[in-house]
Amino acid sequence: MSGRGETTEEPSPGASPPTQETAAEQRRRTKIIFVVYIIVALDVTWMFLQFSVTPFLAKKLGFNTLWFGYLQTTVGVIQLLGGPMFGRFADIFGARAALSLSCSSTVVFFLLLAIAENPAMLFIHKLPTIFMHVMPASQMVVADLSAPEKRAGALSKIGLCFGFGMITGSTLGGHLNTHFGETFTACFGAVGSAFSLLLVLKFIPKTTKSQASGANKDSEKKSKSIFNVGEITRLLKFPGVKRTFLVKIIAGLPSGIFQVMFSIIALDFFKLTPSQNGYLMAYFGIASMVIQGAVVGRLTARYSDNSLLLLAIGVSSLVGLAQAYMQDVFQFCLTVFPMMFSLSVFNVITDSMLTKSVPSSDTGTMMGLCASVQSLLRTVGPTVGGFLYVNYGISSIGLIQFVVNVAVFGYLLQRHLGKTAEHQQ
Repeated sequence: MSGRGETTEEPSPGASPPTQETAAEQRRRTKIIFVVYIIVALDVTWMFLQFSVTPFLAKKLGFNTLWFGYLQTTVGVIQLLGGPMFGRFADIFGARAALSLSCSSTVVFFLLLAIAENPAMLFIHKLPTIFMHVMPASQMVVADLSAPEKRAGALSKIGLCFGFGMITGSTLGGHLNTHFGETFTACFGAVGSAFSLLLVLKFIPKTTKSQASGANKDSEKKSKSIFNVGEITRLLKFPGVKRTFLVKIIAGLPSGIFQVMFSIIALDFFKLTPSQNGYLMAYFGIASMVIQGAVVGRLTARYSDNSLLLLAIGVSSLVGLAQAYMQDVFQFCLTVFPMMFSLSVFNVITDSMLTKSVPSSDTGTMMGLCASVQSLLRTVGPTVGGFLYVNYGISSIGLIQFVVNVAVFGYLLQRHLGKTAEHQQ
């Protein structure tokens, strides 16, 4: 990644020592970002390992569709409360502390899952998710260490790691759960999360903020509380941030409902076994890796953020229409590539737009707010999705996605054409 931020902060007449320092700094940043990608891939692996345990364990403990929706809603509420605070914690105390807290919480999460033998324990094991924010913390590090013009491409590689983790976690989780049971699989996840923690402690620096932003705001931030809601909501006042957040919430809600309900859909509608569900999730991962590795980076380098946002929302509306009329798992598989394309581009572009809109010293808080949007979707998604699925069937979720995304697409297209006409005048 580029080290332009520090080059501009320490101008030099062009002597060779500063040039060597800049090259060394670039290598250091590249190494840190590479390790972050590994940490993300491992964290996603452990999380998808958990996805192969929780639905089947919940079914054994007598959970129906609505109660499983309540369980998912609990996670959404907890992470909705924790996301913005965690992001501010990362800005104040640095990347190492934030990722260490998150990985440690993941270890506790899996240990509690391993001993969950009744419905109450299944809810209790979700409590550590208030600190489990490896993804936004990693996005903060990448945003801090990458140049603004390369940020979308750098963030898209996190999606590539997500796809890798989805494949390995789903496949491994399906096999472990089938052959060794839920308890062993959960313990395996705890050991893996502990390894991720060791990587953080070994390779991630205390802070990834540039010296300028750190020097200007360090004393100011240290005197303020992590729970300062005013400092968090202050970011919404920057130009374009509030509108982008609304688009992220409104356009992302229908697809978010489908995502949080998918484990139930796979079990109840497609009648998949744990191993078959693992293979299907691996297929998701392959689609995600192809799109993130071969498509998103090239698109972000060639087209504007606004154009790509329009494209993602337009494709998402068509995916919703197709999913409204699917009848079996084969037809669903046909929609996976366009679905993963729209989700990948939508998330990368909105995150990139939001981090570019705020100072570098606030990227952690902004990524925490972005994570809270996903948590909000997971909060209302299971309850709304469970109600729609039980009363109106799977087609209702797809039709709502189609209608909502068409409306948002029309609004953004009107704004885009209006701005183009103003520039031409």
